[in-house]
Amino acid sequence: MDNIPLVDLGTLHAGIRNELDEAIKDVIDNNAFIMGERLKKFEEEFASFCGASRAIGASSGTTALQLALLGCGIGAGDEVITVSHTFIATAESIVQCGAIPVFVEIEPDTYNMDPKALEAAVTPRTKAIVPVHLYGQCADMDPIMEVAARHGLSVIEDACQAHGSAYKGKRAGAIGHAGCFSFFPGKNLGAMGDGGMVTTNDEEMADRIAMLSNHGRTKKYLHEILGHNYRMDALQAAVLRVKLRYLDEWNNQRRELAGRYNEGLAGLPVVCPAEKFGHVYHLYVIQCDERDKLSDFLKERGISAGLHYPVPLHLQPCMKDSPVWGEGAFPVTEKAASRILSLPVYPGMTNDQQDRIIAAVAEFFKA
Repeated sequence: MDNIPLVDLGTLHAGIRNELDEAIKDVIDNNAFIMGERLKKFEEEFASFCGASRAIGASSGTTALQLALLGCGIGAGDEVITVSHTFIATAESIVQCGAIPVFVEIEPDTYNMDPKALEAAVTPRTKAIVPVHLYGQCADMDPIMEVAARHGLSVIEDACQAHGSAYKGKRAGAIGHAGCFSFFPGKNLGAMGDGGMVTTNDEEMADRIAMLSNHGRTKKYLHEILGHNYRMDALQAAVLRVKLRYLDEWNNQRRELAGRYNEGLAGLPVVCPAEKFGHVYHLYVIQCDERDKLSDFLKERGISAGLHYPVPLHLQPCMKDSPVWGEGAFPVTEKAASRILSLPVYPGMTNDQQDRIIAAVAEFFKA
């Protein structure tokens, strides 16, 4: 019996192999590897997909976050409010701008930022809020934007797991002042390597971010500001243009799989994902007691499961310098981190594969 991976890129790529080969061949034939027309077209197409006026390619989701923060004027000593239940890049990018990440609690059902925790975290040094649209579902943006408006703060959406997710009719990346995406290969829209994107409806910010990503220049050898080499390469843009055409279809497949999981796991002692705002199920995350034992049980049966994320950022060794970030600081976050498990979900997954996973979970709890 074949193993079931957490993500199956081979099946995904096989269905569009000819289009991918042609797109890569076009870049090679034209020797156009840095910036250029293919990147420009992908930026335009992705901005349109998100409902934003501009999109600026980046070398990764992490550099996209840093570019957005810098584009909003975040710098040394500024405080940026975000969550601890996320990938390290969210806080890492804040620190790399010289700013200070200030964590707030998450909602127990969506794992996203709890808007009720925001107001108390705002200080005179606060300059921005970075809500994370975790696992493919938008954070509750209306109250977040209201707090930001009252205090004059920038809102940067960490949409690195939420390509195509929507909140009350607006797609992720077009709700706050800027949005950031990762095109890591396993994402809903994944490159064949690293890649990222910043979206915004602010033309002035977009121009600044575009300069920052390309050594601060407006044209060759004329550098208006000190920038970075955070450009997306043309090969990745070409690959992503092909995949973008299929993204809505792939997201719909993920939703259908999530629905089958919800039905199949009903009645078992697991907490299935809560869907409030346009979930695109980058990950299908359950909660249960004895999470580690269940993960091992599935592995023994050839089923891969993931832990996203078992160590909250406020408990990471690199964040140890602040006394307020000790164990117990964020009990909802810490409880979730000890109980969550990601089950395989990807376009191309068969009903037989999914039924096998559901049966294995049921067998574990029966035993």
